[in-house]
Amino acid sequence: MGFAIDLDGVVWLGGEPIAGAVEAIGRLRANGLPLAFVTNHSQHTQATIGARLEKIGIDPKGDVISSAMAVAHLVMPGDRVFALAGPGVLEALEQRQAVVVDTDQAVDVVVVGRHEDLSWDRLSTAVRAVHRGARLVATNTDPSYPTARGLEPGTGALVAAVEVAAGRRVDAVAGKPHPAMAELVRRHLGSSGWVIGDLPSTDGLLARVLGWRFALVLSGVTTGPDGSLTPPADLVTADLSEAVEVILSSTPGGAGVE
Repeated sequence: MGFAIDLDGVVWLGGEPIAGAVEAIGRLRANGLPLAFVTNHSQHTQATIGARLEKIGIDPKGDVISSAMAVAHLVMPGDRVFALAGPGVLEALEQRQAVVVDTDQAVDVVVVGRHEDLSWDRLSTAVRAVHRGARLVATNTDPSYPTARGLEPGTGALVAAVEVAAGRRVDAVAGKPHPAMAELVRRHLGSSGWVIGDLPSTDGLLARVLGWRFALVLSGVTTGPDGSLTPPADLVTADLSEAVEVILSSTPGGAGVE
């Protein structure tokens, strides 16, 4: 029984821990339950994400799975890749032994991920490369990104700009809820568990792809238990702390379900 836990809007907002989240992670680990922090955020490297977790009192323990890691599996070693993305994607591509280029010429794959230093020149380079025939691959297509200031544009907004300008749809998406991410989660956590997140269209659908249960928390993007959300959640709680409390108390011995 594993727990795939989203970060943004579940564990923290803008790097600040959500009340009770650190303690909830500690409780899962104290019960010997495997977990992974499964995030569609691709901007940061593994070391940076780990340092941010440590800063709020959580030992990452190699338990971070990002869409940057997943997108690298959609690229072949030796592919020439233009990365309209941040350091996390560049790190993953290097580990995959892809060749990162800064030109629109002879590009095999354009990888798009959210990053905060987006420039018009690099956006234009990505569009030209796709127009010339490069595959367009996205870390995710989340339309928005939750921060302490409120919602900001997500990777999906950037992908849409490239699609519209190049006149082509994205060829593959790596992050939640797509197969590349699901495969990484299965490798890390096994064959059964819970996905805990704040967005049905990513976290909820990932749970369905995995065949797991979905706990929707209302501390991030989704702020109300709207009955029309798809897919419906198996559990709706205010935050991660409440979700863990309900799940761990749902069976004798407090060790989770199944």
